[in-house]
Amino acid sequence: MKPPLGEYYDVNGRKLLLHREGSGAPAVVFIPGAGAVAMDYWDAQRQAAAFTTSVLYDRAGTGWSESIDLPRASSEVTDELRALLHSAKIPGPYVLAGHSLGGLYARHYATRFPDEVAGLVLMEPAHEDYRAYMPRELVERWDAWDPANGLSDELPREILEFYRVLFEQEMAHWPAGLREPLVDSHVSREWLLTGIREAANIQAVHDEIRAAGPLPDVPMIILTAPAIDPFKQAVSAGTSEGLLQAENDGKTRLYNEFAASVPRGENRIVEDAGHVTLPFRRPEAVAQAIRDVLAL
Repeated sequence: MKPPLGEYYDVNGRKLLLHREGSGAPAVVFIPGAGAVAMDYWDAQRQAAAFTTSVLYDRAGTGWSESIDLPRASSEVTDELRALLHSAKIPGPYVLAGHSLGGLYARHYATRFPDEVAGLVLMEPAHEDYRAYMPRELVERWDAWDPANGLSDELPREILEFYRVLFEQEMAHWPAGLREPLVDSHVSREWLLTGIREAANIQAVHDEIRAAGPLPDVPMIILTAPAIDPFKQAVSAGTSEGLLQAENDGKTRLYNEFAASVPRGENRIVEDAGHVTLPFRRPEAVAQAIRDVLAL
């Protein structure tokens, strides 16, 4: 299926999709989470494009970029992003806006290439110490889940339709030419499997982050979205509301401490949004964080 936006660039023999809007520097580069794709951040991107160059892209093996075996090491992902930005002639330094797994990739890029990063905006970022802040019962539940059994060969139509409705609600005001192919792709088994496969080596990525050393002294804003919305409820079926609230409490403590560990860090609570829905429901909060990082 043809992507609704963007153009392709050749990076190491693979075609990668990139879409840019706006002008000015430093450019902001959105790094999607596992299971997310470039176009999920369209609304936040277009708002950021009002004041600087704003870039979306799909990693190899995800979204509309060329397929590749997953998972991959973070060093491979960050090398690829660097090569893509150079190929697209988007000069650094960059503000990296990473979501979930993309937050780990953003941090790794900053530690590996500190002169190329002007700031970080981390949306509900994955973190190597996340489990240490969680209640034991919740961690045991996660350990008992086998990702290999996460998707059957044929997903029931009612499950696919359930997710379709959730995505359509989040993108209800988006242009149909963007919303419809994006929703169709999100509820395909291929894209659902991609999210699971990409995060399958998360422990190895954590090890890379731990070994990479400290972040450079750049402004960093974390966005914490505590809502227990329908997406969170769907992926947490059978988990009590008390445990979900305990996860939120632990996550907030972690992000507060992480923000305090760097000279110019801040954690912001973004109400009325959850882990998946943050860029859909509160794009203005994402754009404001980018604007504020640029001003620091």
